[in-house]
Amino acid sequence: MRALTVAFAFGLCFAAAACTSHPKAPAGRWEGTFETQDTMVAARLEVAADGSVRISAPDALGIQTNDANERATIRASLAQDLAAHWDAVTPRPMDFDGKTFRKPGGIAPQIEWNAHNNVMVLVVYFGTAPAIRIPLKPVKDFSDDPWPS
Repeated sequence: MRALTVAFAFGLCFAAAACTSHPKAPAGRWEGTFETQDTMVAARLEVAADGSVRISAPDALGIQTNDANERATIRASLAQDLAAHWDAVTPRPMDFDGKTFRKPGGIAPQIEWNAHNNVMVLVVYFGTAPAIRIPLKPVKDFSDDPWPS
C-alpha cells in the first residue's frame, strides 16, 4: 500500500510539472507591412532560440495624401528607418503560451503565432484606437524593402 501511495504522489508531481512547463517559442524571422488610407507600418520581428524577441515597427500616422509619389516616399522612409535602426533593437523577454506572446506578466497580446501556416501576427496599439493586427511572413533574411511589390 505504501508503494502505491509513493507512486501516486510521484505521478501527481510529474503531472503538475508537465502542466507548468512553458511551450518553446518558434525561432525565426518575420516581416510585413500594413497600409490604409491614413496609416502605414513596416515591421520586423525576430524570435531567438532562447525565446527573446526583437520587434521594430516604424509607422506613419495621419497620412493626408492620396498622391502615389508621396505615399511611395513614405514607404521608402519607413523601410529605411526599419533597416537603419534594426541593429539597435534590444531583445526583450516575452511570455509565450504556445499561441500568444505577451510582455512578462502582461495581459494584452503583443504577437500571435499560427503554427499551421508559420505566420506571426504583430499586434500594434496606437493610443486608445482598436489594435491593428499585422500579418508577418517568415523570411530567411530581412529585406531592404518589406513592402509587397
